[in-house]
Amino acid sequence: MKKSFLNTNTPFITEMVQVPTAKQAELKIRNAIADGATAIGFQMGVLEKQYRTKETLTSIFSVAEDKPIYFTNYRNGFNVGMGDEELVDGLFFGLECGATLVDVMGDTFCPAPEELTMDKTAIDKQIKLIDEIHKKGGEVLMSSHVYEYRAPERVLEIALEQQRRGADIVKIVTGANTQEEELKNLEICHLLKKELNVPFLFLSGGKCSYLHRTIGPALGVNMWLCFREYDETTYAGPPLLSNVLKIQQSLKL
Repeated sequence: MKKSFLNTNTPFITEMVQVPTAKQAELKIRNAIADGATAIGFQMGVLEKQYRTKETLTSIFSVAEDKPIYFTNYRNGFNVGMGDEELVDGLFFGLECGATLVDVMGDTFCPAPEELTMDKTAIDKQIKLIDEIHKKGGEVLMSSHVYEYRAPERVLEIALEQQRRGADIVKIVTGANTQEEELKNLEICHLLKKELNVPFLFLSGGKCSYLHRTIGPALGVNMWLCFREYDETTYAGPPLLSNVLKIQQSLKL
């Protein structure tokens, strides 16, 4: 029985797996868990379609043992050209194969700026989708990848709207290219912790995002997203797993 991403006071250390083959995925998961990861993030869009069978994906997820799996099925990678209805079917497929938490993009059914649609028809469909996922026993994270700095008031607006639609966890990715923006993002963590009724995953990219990604969980962010190593399948934004373990120990989280 896999653990839940909800109702925990300990931030998860989530190894992000974004590789094209089943063997690579299994090795990434085994090595990350052996080195201390407490959850797995699996990005379906990067997995070659020949490996997207129930038998193969269930086998990959079984390697995670009791560690919960956060599952994304974005419009990128090998998913380019697929419609949102097909991507949503993939989320249910991920649940069926053993995922715990699935990522519903905030502009699912109607692509929009800031990855948060305000189209009423699309929103109603999202609310119904989240209800269906819950009925299947799944947990829902709603994500909005903005990739640019946003003021605290705007980040809170996005988070509250995701929460209103029924998300169990809200996720917003902004940016920080100056130290001032980075410090503001740390303040936003405190704001979200104070104002939201659900856990949140607030991250940033850009030249000044590393501090936010490493100490965010000390300010309320519910998990670290990290890589065990930097290689051709990863990028330098998220911290290394080994560094996260040191930070967790230092902060006593």
